[in-house]
Amino acid sequence: MKTTLLIMTLNEIDGMKVIMPQIDKTWIDQIIVVDGGSTDGTIEWATNNGFEVYVQKQKGFRHAYTEVWPQITGDVVITFSPDGNSVPELIPDLIAKMKEGYDMVIVSRYLGNAKSEDDDVITSFGNWLFTRTVNFLHGGNYTDVMVIYRAYKKQMAYELGLDREDAHVLPEKLFSTKISWEPLLSVRASKAKLKITEIPGDEPPRIGGERKLQILRWGAAYYFQFIRELWFWK
Repeated sequence: MKTTLLIMTLNEIDGMKVIMPQIDKTWIDQIIVVDGGSTDGTIEWATNNGFEVYVQKQKGFRHAYTEVWPQITGDVVITFSPDGNSVPELIPDLIAKMKEGYDMVIVSRYLGNAKSEDDDVITSFGNWLFTRTVNFLHGGNYTDVMVIYRAYKKQMAYELGLDREDAHVLPEKLFSTKISWEPLLSVRASKAKLKITEIPGDEPPRIGGERKLQILRWGAAYYFQFIRELWFWK
């Protein structure tokens, strides 16, 4: 099993300098820094430190994924935020779980004794509501459907139709935003009855940079997806 680590960046120079030295390159087979057009030196820092860098052409997380996906050489992809929210030491645990035969392993901020130090009242309630909704509507058994930090088989993106425009374009147009595909991945993996598990993982505070959440627009777009999935896909 080969593993690719995707480091998702947009003006994360402070976090990159702290987090990236904590990642042992022997853990994984490929590391790609996927950048959304940073202007703070993130791209230059990553390049100078020997990392493969892909600068996306279209804005938004899901476009970053669809653009970089053909460059991924691993059978398994780990998506990772270098802003301090993702704990590097859990990467070997994710890989070990995937080797047990799982299709997806999620680092849950709400499983067991794990906690998020980046949540506020609104995001905490939103994550609770979204997770409960997905479990109720789509037969999931999740404690965290939204988090970026997870490992899953590369081919799932195609098998679950995450790369298709029709999976995202309507909610994006309705709510004037660009969304990611982790929530829809959680929904469709559950609907497809794939082998999924979670491991507990704390979410430390952000290191520098700016929080990029569009709480109302993203929340509305994702909830629209959750409801539409009752009849839209399979």
